[in-house]
Amino acid sequence: MEMKQATKEFRLTANRQKILGLLREAGVPLSPADVQNLDKSLDRVTIYRTLASLHEHHLAHRVQGVDGIWRYCAHLPSPEGKCGGNHPHFLCLSCGAMMCLEAYALPFIELPPDLEVQGKQMVIYGRCAQCRNKRS
Repeated sequence: MEMKQATKEFRLTANRQKILGLLREAGVPLSPADVQNLDKSLDRVTIYRTLASLHEHHLAHRVQGVDGIWRYCAHLPSPEGKCGGNHPHFLCLSCGAMMCLEAYALPFIELPPDLEVQGKQMVIYGRCAQCRNKRS
């Protein structure tokens, strides 16, 4: 499904706009619980359905944390230019922190010509600076 076609059929309701705005402003991937903590007026079911719908219509992408919980980023960049579009993430295996790495160059991966790419996701695992310093 092409992005233009998907977003054309998709109504951007008030709750969808609100949640998409929260994802954009955060600049880091948010879990459904994070979204609810940022806006207590949103109920849990609405948050889960909206995040799934935003993902399905290519307005947000998701990354799974070490805890197994999906976190979401908006495909539109935040006001500060953080997060947005398909980009790699770093996931700390010690504390579970997740960060966007869109500003860092990654190696190009050449795919066979008969494959059709519909999205990209790369997660780099390791320890963040705080966890590395704690161990030192």
